[in-house]
Amino acid sequence: MQIGTFRNYAFITISLLAVLTASCAFQSEATDQISELPKDYDAAKTLATADELFNQREDIAKLREAVQTLNEARIADHRVFEIEWKFAKYSYFLGKRTDSEKETEKVLKEGEKAAMIAIRMEPEKPDGYFWFAANLGEEARLSPMTVGLKRVDEIRTALKKVIELQPDYQGASAYDGLARIELETGLIGGKSRKAIEYLEKALELEKNNSNIRINLAKAYLRVDRDGEAKKQLEYVVSMKPDEDYKFEYEENLKEAKRLLETRF
Repeated sequence: MQIGTFRNYAFITISLLAVLTASCAFQSEATDQISELPKDYDAAKTLATADELFNQREDIAKLREAVQTLNEARIADHRVFEIEWKFAKYSYFLGKRTDSEKETEKVLKEGEKAAMIAIRMEPEKPDGYFWFAANLGEEARLSPMTVGLKRVDEIRTALKKVIELQPDYQGASAYDGLARIELETGLIGGKSRKAIEYLEKALELEKNNSNIRINLAKAYLRVDRDGEAKKQLEYVVSMKPDEDYKFEYEENLKEAKRLLETRF
């Protein structure tokens, strides 16, 4: 998940957790009659198909197809938790990849809505909170004044809820998300040392997350801990990536090499 002058933390009173317990615009659609499922509806088969497409996401057309496959299986009267949170996840990845501003905005907003549905369905599972924060965080990065300014506390709250429920979820990436808020809001209160604290906690849980190590290296560089930064970058260059996230590792590998070449 890669933010302007933010309001103080009093905004938390109308943050995500308040929204979760209230009736809101993202509430599942209410109808007078419950619609029937299509005769060929098979959630498990749909999920398997979408997962296979997502695994081929280096081809953005496959990633779009994965998102569309899940979207077609999202039925207002028959929500399936795993379809909702995975739709949010795949939407986040597509939103980061597409070059179309219009598509990016639409995809991330739909992912955010699906994550909210997942949260309401399973409030004691981390999936909905994490992918809500991921989609909203990317929206904030792209629109720091119109989204980030207003909603940074919602992102923090969701990520902290993930840590409360399952600290190692998605390779301890909730800590990484909190650290990136600190790094990207440095001029208006974010702190590099606080980011380092989050990232070092993450490494205690997950040694092989290249995102964490890249961001920790950048945080170390900001506080003149160059030797420690170099170690993190060299680790990324030499590490064996998680096969499930090999495509994302390749991007981090390029960044690690760039920083090693330009800073050392």
